[in-house]
Amino acid sequence: MNNTGWQRARKRAAAKYPEVFGREAPEGFHTLHVHDLRHTFGRRLRSAGVSLETRQDLLGHKNGNMTTHYSAAELHDLYRAVQSIETGESSPLLRSVQKVCSA
Repeated sequence: MNNTGWQRARKRAAAKYPEVFGREAPEGFHTLHVHDLRHTFGRRLRSAGVSLETRQDLLGHKNGNMTTHYSAAELHDLYRAVQSIETGESSPLLRSVQKVCSA
């Protein structure tokens, strides 16, 4: 859905953005596609702890692999997962994950 109608609509929305929010539209706003919102929805469902099966139904997927594509793990979730198996705070693995998360 990147036809000229959508392109013009994004330009109009970006032009109106400062009037509504008092600042320029973020750069990503100019290139936002409707499909991007599907990814956001999937990620927010996962972050809220919604089960894979429920996310799969809400996103309309028959295949769980596709649902996982739309709702990849957040860095802080990965960090907590590693933390749950680590015993020492000075372990090389935990330090590596901390570096990635703080970057």
